[in-house]
Amino acid sequence: MSEAEPRRRLAIVLAAGEGVRMKSARPKVLHEIAGRSMLAHVLAAVAAAGAGDVALVVGPGRDDVAAEARKNAPSASLFVQMQRRGTAHAVLAAREAIARGYDDILIVYADIPLLRATTLASLFDSLAEGAIVAALGFAARDPTGYGRLIEKDGALVAIREHKDASQTERAIGLCNAGPIAVSGAHALELLDLIGSDNAAGEFYLTDIVAIAAAIGLAATKRIAPEEEVRGVNDRVQLAAAEAAMQGRLREQAMREGATLIAPDTVFLSHDTKLGRDVLIEPHVVFGKGCEIAEGAVIRAFSHLQGARVAAGASVGPYARLRPGADIAAGAKVGNFVELKNAVVEAGAKVNHLSYIGDARVGAGANVGAGTITCNYDGFSKFRTDIGAGAFVGSNSSLVAPVTIGAGAYIGSGSVVTDDVEPDALALGRSRQVAKAGWAKAFRERHKPKKADE
Repeated sequence: MSEAEPRRRLAIVLAAGEGVRMKSARPKVLHEIAGRSMLAHVLAAVAAAGAGDVALVVGPGRDDVAAEARKNAPSASLFVQMQRRGTAHAVLAAREAIARGYDDILIVYADIPLLRATTLASLFDSLAEGAIVAALGFAARDPTGYGRLIEKDGALVAIREHKDASQTERAIGLCNAGPIAVSGAHALELLDLIGSDNAAGEFYLTDIVAIAAAIGLAATKRIAPEEEVRGVNDRVQLAAAEAAMQGRLREQAMREGATLIAPDTVFLSHDTKLGRDVLIEPHVVFGKGCEIAEGAVIRAFSHLQGARVAAGASVGPYARLRPGADIAAGAKVGNFVELKNAVVEAGAKVNHLSYIGDARVGAGANVGAGTITCNYDGFSKFRTDIGAGAFVGSNSSLVAPVTIGAGAYIGSGSVVTDDVEPDALALGRSRQVAKAGWAKAFRERHKPKKADE
């Protein structure tokens, strides 16, 4: 292989763990962090690190995990570890993939969602520099339970599991993070030499380091921050990982030019896009699929999912934008307004206490307080079209399918069931009737009854 040719790299992602401590019907690796499964986070990281191909190892009957893998890495090869006999045994479930002749093999676990692509790429770098095995380590605040990285004369010679380590080895603070890279030319040879002579009677992947060192093959290490390699085994650790991921996303958003007034109160999805000079007030939640363009303002206590907000638009406070909400430049969506599958065109206003679903609000139109689009009859959805410059009076109900022409006026309190021509006035309410003295007579009739209570 010439220097110019890219190295062929395979990532083996181990997702066979049961996750009993999660106390959930959902497999551990499908629990989400920032709107994305742990498995999907890891798959994204290995792809960004340079792994051209992926082999996923799952437990028996885990079609749900396989489906998530296919969604995020459609070309991934899937393998099943029928019996749980250790991490090396899990890797060898993907023997067929390993045997395809890759230059580099990267082995990672699907429950380490905070792994950065740059960290995994550093393991590949170690192989490119001549190492046969490269392990990822970290300096643990409390190393109890972790495997220890054993070094001699500056070289990595073994990884010892905690239960097999001597007291001297347990005093070592440098611990095994899990991911390991192996030269593709030596991978099967080394994996096949791993035995189960240990306290658990399992085939430990970590033994690959000592085996390589024993036959004169170079092993090395790379170091990552402890937070980055933190695994997730229960709900407490899941919450900690979510907090760490949110911290990353908030910092990235601010460094790229968005203002978060109270960052710790803003929750982002992994795919949230915030443009330059966007202002996010406190207590805003972004679900998946949101894009907020330059100079837009999202006011406090708003919730957005699958929504697009164009430059200079304003949303909230207390607004809810559901999937398909598309707010154009300079438009305003105010307090206690809910939008779903609706376009609010440039300069239009939906300022208070309204529901707009399956609709278009034309440029410069004004939708008064309490207006709703009646878009669902219990079986089907129907559209409402409000033309440019139209004015919809407060407390109106627009019964879809219906079109309000450009420049039309809808009188307050109307129930509109028919199309309204451009520049017309539509009134859809009963004529007011006033009965003089009725209220006084009503009170007089009921006063004796109230006194007896």
